[in-house]
Amino acid sequence: MLLDFDKLGPWKWILGIIAALTCLFLLLPIVFIVALSFGSSRWLQFPPPDWTLKWYQELLADPRWIEAAWTSAKIGVLVTIFSVVIGGLAALALNRHNFRGKEVLRGFFLTPMVLPVVVFAVAIYALFLKLGLGGTLFGFVVAHLVLALPFSAIAISGALENFDKSIEDAAILCGASPWEARWRVTIPSIKHGIFSAAIFSFLVSWDEVVVAIFMASPTLQTLPVRIWSTLRQDLTPVIAAASTLLLGLTLVLMLVSALLKKGKSK
Repeated sequence: MLLDFDKLGPWKWILGIIAALTCLFLLLPIVFIVALSFGSSRWLQFPPPDWTLKWYQELLADPRWIEAAWTSAKIGVLVTIFSVVIGGLAALALNRHNFRGKEVLRGFFLTPMVLPVVVFAVAIYALFLKLGLGGTLFGFVVAHLVLALPFSAIAISGALENFDKSIEDAAILCGASPWEARWRVTIPSIKHGIFSAAIFSFLVSWDEVVVAIFMASPTLQTLPVRIWSTLRQDLTPVIAAASTLLLGLTLVLMLVSALLKKGKSK
């Protein structure tokens, strides 16, 4: 049941103030980091005494940061592709077919969302250490794929639930094969769910740090791991610059996802 705020009287102002304070509490650390990335003080003085782009210039001039960002992007793209494909097939199976163990399989796909990340990180690290996959690109992709699959399966399943299957059946009656009907009719109709699955899968990999710390090697580090390792050695504004760029891409992709969702509702 939805609340009618016009009937709440003075309570709506109290709720509005609480909501504004909550947003301020959540956004303040972000504003703090962004301001420090443009500040001229090396000692992270806030508010900054002056403004500069020096730390971004240092960041972009350091090949280690560029390599870490490229590694994150490469892993994120690979994870996105596999997550959408596997998550889409899983969503089709869970939404279109009834079979023994269906609910168990559905719960299995959601396990990475409720399992503590550090528990999964230790388990995957121990397994990959025996398999020789620690510190490899393949190991990174597999580990991040496990974390991204639930988001992909949920997004595509939601789109399939709102899709009228009779349209796909009509295409089959007109002579199309089942997979041709899905490719030409179903997939274009659920493209918003697929795009959302792709965006969230990429963000899960792009922002992930706990599993990445266990999987990293001296020659293969993602951007969050690079930020973490640099933070342990030296508290420099370059970290704030890298964090701002990391945050910026995340916000852009979240905005794209919101616009896609808004376009779907029209």
